[in-house]
Amino acid sequence: MEMGATRHINRPVDEVFKFLADAANNPLWQSGMRSCAWTSEPPIGVGSTYKQHARFMGKNVRSTFVVTDYDPGRRITITSVESTFPIVADRVVTATGPESCRVTAVISGGPQGTIAGLVGPFVGRMAQNSINRDYDRLVEVLESGIRP
Repeated sequence: MEMGATRHINRPVDEVFKFLADAANNPLWQSGMRSCAWTSEPPIGVGSTYKQHARFMGKNVRSTFVVTDYDPGRRITITSVESTFPIVADRVVTATGPESCRVTAVISGGPQGTIAGLVGPFVGRMAQNSINRDYDRLVEVLESGIRP
């Protein structure tokens, strides 16, 4: 299953990338995110790891992620290495002007096993709706300059 979102943000590309690449910020803009903490030492780069606890469809989802691609200021790809909902998230930030940029996210993965064939389409729609709300919230958080 592959989903995604593209949003225009009226903030400088470096500021947006720095915020987006830091997993500790995830609870500020991702619905259902309960906690997210780095388990590796800074700086962020390929091989960096973090753990997160989220709620999706009424279920706890605890995951461990590793950064599998990192181009500072431009791209970060994270891959779950332990999860009940395995995913790969690729996020690219592209300047569209001196004070604006475009964020493009492609998320692939989802439930595994026999049940996945039965619930996959439903879960896919729910996940895409959640992604759309999250990226709308990302725009709100970054353009307001206020960190909730």
